[in-house]
Amino acid sequence: MNPSAASASAPASVARYRSKTLATWIAVGFGALGGLRFYLHGWRDAIGWLHLPPTLLGLWGAWRMRTLGQDDALAALLIPLLGLMLSAAMLSAIVAGLTPDARWDERHNRGLAPRSTRWGPVLGAIVALMVGGIVLMGTIAFAGQRFFEWQQQRAALPAAARTG
Repeated sequence: MNPSAASASAPASVARYRSKTLATWIAVGFGALGGLRFYLHGWRDAIGWLHLPPTLLGLWGAWRMRTLGQDDALAALLIPLLGLMLSAAMLSAIVAGLTPDARWDERHNRGLAPRSTRWGPVLGAIVALMVGGIVLMGTIAFAGQRFFEWQQQRAALPAAARTG
């Protein structure tokens, strides 16, 4: 048999089934680090790698505030990054979990037999909604508090110190 004829009929890559349930829970647990992007698009996904810097900077800010105290201005700037990345990850978990099965299979499992996902993604979306809501409200409250504290400190400075 001709080896080139056998290789021409074989598919270039084997399609891998991407579970909507697993994708939802990966987004809940590791979405801020790009976990969902890596699961769906592989390790070479540039957008997945772009999740790491702001998340790690936010974690560093949380560590700085824990070790240096609440007066660390850099930590106060970095912590909202972590909150925004966690909120975005929870939003992606909600979107993944609530996408209809047919649309999910059309987008991520083209050519494979459809599978029913049952309640796993819905429960993941519920958890993501709770966590995301708490994180987003906390981030808004923290950032707002810091903003008004800085405005108050600036107003308390003498006029000469502000201009020079």
